[in-house]
Amino acid sequence: IESHFQLSILYRDGDGVGKDRKKEVYHLEEAAIGGNPYARHNLAIVEGKSGRYERAMKHDIVAANLGHDISLGFLKSAYKVGGLVGGLISKDDFAATLRAHQAAVDATKSAQREEAEAGRRVM
Repeated sequence: IESHFQLSILYRDGDGVGKDRKKEVYHLEEAAIGGNPYARHNLAIVEGKSGRYERAMKHDIVAANLGHDISLGFLKSAYKVGGLVGGLISKDDFAATLRAHQAAVDATKSAQREEAEAGRRVM
């Protein structure tokens, strides 16, 4: 999954390979299907740039549900401001996404992880 995501970045940037939008999207889709929230968010960007705002919102909803903070920020902005994407996320969908995002973040918390973070801050 991570390999597909990394390949998508290489094809997007042309780093060591020729830039290839089709291969970039293919590898993003594979990584997103495998559960990579960064790939899902990047697919949202690709869809948004192509004018497919509803699909972009759906990708960002899935990424936010997986705990991706940037996707949640995009959705929050879209919900509050409207603009080009106004009306594409309902109040209920946004509330459900907030709850799922928080559950995903909470699921990654553990006493051991918090101890390690506290120890890192002391250094």
